[in-house]
Amino acid sequence: MIHGIDARLHQAVLDTFEAIFGKRPADRQIQIQTTRAEFEGDRTLVVFPLAGMAGAPPHVAADTLGQALTNTCNWISGFNVVKGFLNLSLTDACWNEALQDALTQSDWGHAPAGSKPQVMVEYSSPNTNKPLHLGHLRNNFLGYSVSRILEAAGHDVKKVQIINDRGIHICKSMVAWQKLGQGETPASTGEKGDKLVGRYYVAFDKAFKAEVAEGVANGLDPKEAEAASPMLQEARTMLQRWEEGDEEVVALWKTMNGWVYEGFDETYNAMGVSFDKLYYESNTYLLGKKHVEQGLADGVFFQKEDGSIWVDLTDDGLDEKLLLRGDGTAVYMTQDIGTAILRFAEFPDLDRQVYTVGNEQEYHFKVLFLILKKLGFAQAEANHHLSYGMVELPEGKMKSREGTVVDADDLLLEMRHTARSISDELGKVDDFSEDDKVELATQVGHGALKYFLLKVAPPKSMMFDPKSSIDFFGNTAPFIQFNVVRCKSILRNTGTSASTLMWDQATPLDAAERQLAAGILGFPDVVQEAAASYDPSLIANHCYDLIKAFSSFYQDHPIAREEDAATRQARLGLTALVSETVSNGMAMLGIDMPERM
Repeated sequence: MIHGIDARLHQAVLDTFEAIFGKRPADRQIQIQTTRAEFEGDRTLVVFPLAGMAGAPPHVAADTLGQALTNTCNWISGFNVVKGFLNLSLTDACWNEALQDALTQSDWGHAPAGSKPQVMVEYSSPNTNKPLHLGHLRNNFLGYSVSRILEAAGHDVKKVQIINDRGIHICKSMVAWQKLGQGETPASTGEKGDKLVGRYYVAFDKAFKAEVAEGVANGLDPKEAEAASPMLQEARTMLQRWEEGDEEVVALWKTMNGWVYEGFDETYNAMGVSFDKLYYESNTYLLGKKHVEQGLADGVFFQKEDGSIWVDLTDDGLDEKLLLRGDGTAVYMTQDIGTAILRFAEFPDLDRQVYTVGNEQEYHFKVLFLILKKLGFAQAEANHHLSYGMVELPEGKMKSREGTVVDADDLLLEMRHTARSISDELGKVDDFSEDDKVELATQVGHGALKYFLLKVAPPKSMMFDPKSSIDFFGNTAPFIQFNVVRCKSILRNTGTSASTLMWDQATPLDAAERQLAAGILGFPDVVQEAAASYDPSLIANHCYDLIKAFSSFYQDHPIAREEDAATRQARLGLTALVSETVSNGMAMLGIDMPERM
């Protein structure tokens, strides 16, 4: 989707080139960009791809095209040529017409729903042995935002998660609870179920380390001491019993996982994220085992003396990868094979599957996609790993088993409290009801956190700093929210409705007004770019740049108080479009815009 000005210019170049040179270029040969700040003009046509067809040097072809476009298009006011680049200046009427057209669109920046192929986005994908933490917040916010951006770009999107509800980690929590829990439950303790189970995961690690230390003290080397740990042996035995369907183990597993799911649901609700479908590793690993066993029979995989099944990827520049343990228990790769194949079978229209998983798992996904290809899976190439950097703390990396994580619930609560405290100190919400104050604190606090984690491009790691995220100045959500509220206030106080705004198309626009217009009209293209690159930071920073420009504009240009009626209408139109554009963009990030602040 190309916004109005560029679409019109694209067509004009095609028609004019054909009229002059007798040949019609392909659409892909017409490359139009925003003119760089150091050059005069609004739009730049890259003429190099057209020079051969024109039979002239790039600068000559550019000059010829510029002359013809200026003579035939009343919305092009002038041009200049810099080597093979044709810089075109647009008339005020051109800008105003495009802005007025944007106002008439009910959902500015969005492409028609379902105009692009179906995409599945996986995110969150927690283990049921611990509560969600800061790393999960970046994962959830990123995956959910990418889903909304893809929807805005016209894709039919399925939002899913795979819940890692089986395996040795879950068994560790179960063993610790059996030995140390004394029958306590979320109901008896008043503790969220995911936190209670996570507490026993930490307790297992402490007990395990104590057993290893004792073994080393008795003369074993560390690896021997780990293997001899009674706690670890019990966890491994429990995993085997679970996969064999032992009724006692399965019943405990269902109970403890149920506690965790209730806790997760509460956290997801606070986050403001949702899913269309849930997958469970306990259901998909069997399908994975089936495909692994079939791959062994077909000679794709091989078996070692201990009965374990492996894939040899050394010819592909990787290494050997375990797919099934000698005791028959599955690994993560096993269930991932089954899940990938199952999803494409369940959704036959699915064009692409996107995995939102941290960069520590890049090798895992290289192996997974390669295995799917070796198995002859038709959609092996239709998978993408949306890799993102870790969120680190000033004191170092988070470690769940050691309990050194920033809990997601605690952080969300802290952000709400901080936002509430700032609002109360400023005294601007004294007339708000208590419910309105709570809602505002949630919108500002959660918005600040989401924006902080999304404004950085996914591949980059980041240092978490909650204080800077909630600042009302600079590149933050509160700054953006405050200025959108200012826009809404102007429109509300003037009785202006975006749907009925009209202004004289000949109204002159100064440089600051054109800057706002460029940010507004460029938004649909940014949405498409963000969707193609799975990068919400493009949306975040575009919204910030636009609202920052508006904030400066507001200081220097009267809007409601402007005496000239035509200019006032144009500025109210710009204000409405800034509010609409930024609100739509922030919604794609999962961030709400308050009505008042």
